[in-house]
Amino acid sequence: MTDPLAETFPGLAAGGYRITSPESDSYNCLAWVASRNDRWWWPHPDAFWPEGAPLATTLAAFEAAYRMLGYTPRPGANFELRFEKIAIFADAMGTPTHAARQLDSGKWTSKLGRSVDIEHASPDALNGPSYGSPALFMDRRRPLWRWPMAVLKRTLAMLHACLL
Repeated sequence: MTDPLAETFPGLAAGGYRITSPESDSYNCLAWVASRNDRWWWPHPDAFWPEGAPLATTLAAFEAAYRMLGYTPRPGANFELRFEKIAIFADAMGTPTHAARQLDSGKWTSKLGRSVDIEHASPDALNGPSYGSPALFMDRRRPLWRWPMAVLKRTLAMLHACLL
């Protein structure tokens, strides 16, 4: 039996992934990155888009939208206890296509269009013709009250990786 997600995103097979929600067309990856699952985000008048962010499908517009949530551009996908990170993907033409959010464990989560949410090892696991590759990383300070849980989840994820 073939795995359709691994066929679409070969990097998932190498790093592993798990499905974390059923399919839903109520929200997309951009909403999921903002920790929302109640509406579709896109820079279009018929979808939700943060007020004041340009209604354009450009990296600058996506950056502006997530700046309104406290994110600022910062290179790299490595886990840092003090920061919550997101990755904005773009195709070869530089057009945004997808977004992913780093979890407290250091793994990443993505909503795959109208399909499922998944947890995956790194943003690069989704590189390819469907989403392109990460073009912009952003972060914001992780609230201090979430640090202990992040330490615990990161430690458990590292122990799990060592035992495999």
